[in-house]
Amino acid sequence: MPPDRAVERVRAYVQAFDPSFNPIEYPETTETAPDAARVLGVELGQIAKSILFRCGERYGLFVLAGDMRMDQKKVKALLGGGKPRVATPEEVVEMTGFRVGGVCPFALKTELPIFLDRSMERFQIIYAAAGSAHAVLPLTFQQLQAVTGGAVIEI
Repeated sequence: MPPDRAVERVRAYVQAFDPSFNPIEYPETTETAPDAARVLGVELGQIAKSILFRCGERYGLFVLAGDMRMDQKKVKALLGGGKPRVATPEEVVEMTGFRVGGVCPFALKTELPIFLDRSMERFQIIYAAAGSAHAVLPLTFQQLQAVTGGAVIEI
């Protein structure tokens, strides 16, 4: 598998934060939370899915457990503005620098508010996308919070 630039960007960012961190690449797709859970052999909730929402002109990246759904009212309360909606694939690339299915919650192209779902704390290890639909990064919830600087929320 040829090296992916986005994965290398994630690797450089995260290793500057903690040299022991290293994204793991798989030949199988980890594009969706169910795909990632199947490939990794873990519970769906252990997959940290990153979803970019837009309210009016404001964007926010919400990172939640793979078995949870984001409450639109909570998105609106946190971002303000108009009706919340999931960003388009083009907006996701423009704002994060990653394609849908590989959105890493850090090493973002644009500075964005990041919100972390507290329900991920129930797992010792969670897995975040690491820049491509074939790469993940295992880490604890506390490490995810430290590397993203995200606000912890209840969804």
